[in-house]
Amino acid sequence: MRWQGQQLGVADAAALPGLEYLNGLVRSVTTPEFAGITFHEVMAKSALNRVPGSSAMPFDWTINPYRGCIHACAYCFARGTHEYLELDAGKDFDSQIIVKINAVEVLRRELAKPTWLRDPVQLGTNTDPYQRAEGRYRLMPGIIDALTASGTPFSILTKGTLLRRDLPLLAEAVASVPVTLAMSIAVFDDALQAALEPGTPNAAARLDTVRAAVDAGFAVTVFLMPILPHLTDSIAAIDEALGRIRDAGATRVVYGALHLRPGAKEWFLQWLSREHPELVSSYRGLYPGVSATAPKAYRTWLARRVRPLLRAYGLEGGAEDDAHPRAARYAGLAGGPGAGGTPLSHEAADRARLAATVMTTSRGRRAATPPAAQPPLF
Repeated sequence: MRWQGQQLGVADAAALPGLEYLNGLVRSVTTPEFAGITFHEVMAKSALNRVPGSSAMPFDWTINPYRGCIHACAYCFARGTHEYLELDAGKDFDSQIIVKINAVEVLRRELAKPTWLRDPVQLGTNTDPYQRAEGRYRLMPGIIDALTASGTPFSILTKGTLLRRDLPLLAEAVASVPVTLAMSIAVFDDALQAALEPGTPNAAARLDTVRAAVDAGFAVTVFLMPILPHLTDSIAAIDEALGRIRDAGATRVVYGALHLRPGAKEWFLQWLSREHPELVSSYRGLYPGVSATAPKAYRTWLARRVRPLLRAYGLEGGAEDDAHPRAARYAGLAGGPGAGGTPLSHEAADRARLAATVMTTSRGRRAATPPAAQPPLF
């Protein structure tokens, strides 16, 4: 494997941006509790990953304590990143999990540097920080503590119900820093979910986690993504999803059509040919050649279905396409307006007001912008 034998602190010039230091394999571990899974424990030099300036992602910094994901979602856009390690984007992505066992220690050092500007940090944007591996390695409590102690705002997006374990810690964190939470729920049909996302908790378990986070004082966003053509895009399916999301207490929904990036596309089409061969030709028509996104006509059609139902259920939000690139604002703060929680401290409230009017650019500069021009991050 490409990362075997790397020396700690030696950069790989051929690495993807933010992944230059995938360092030092310590050991590979298998355990009966995780049948078929191998954990490769590595010593990382870097915990904070800089998002390339060309990225459309609306943030500049991420933390990914794991690479690969036991959730095994057939459509996962991050699958292609495993190929850099000379692992495949299919089965290896689901079963060969890279664990940065020193992530907390490294993160504390990085956050202590005088050059760190306390820009917002996102977790769960590549692979899930609350996948089942987190139950074994328990990296997130230390990461949350490090970010909070340094005064760094952060957001978590997950499909994992293990988030509930850390809700008390997160509820304490919002006394010092802005924190946002979001749950990703793409499929509300249990049979389809089990086939498409075999390593994830079902929708009911995730909605219970949303409810627990709401009870803890958070205004939670649900990512209704991806919506899959011909599988989850019917009015009945969308109506059921939004109704259950509203009943769980979420306040905001971000939706979007399926993306099929290289690596994920090939694996998903294999899954589709096994499970729904009658749809293969339709998907090849929607995602021809190297196309990764659904055509604009489909996205417009989907918006006409989703938006009236969002209004009917009194949910805020909209399409992922609506997000302004590089905008950073904090909706969903525990104790924030309408959240029904304990008010933030004066210092945290000041940060929240600042965050509502500040855009962090891809080069780390800050520029004041009118609040109305900055849509919520989640």
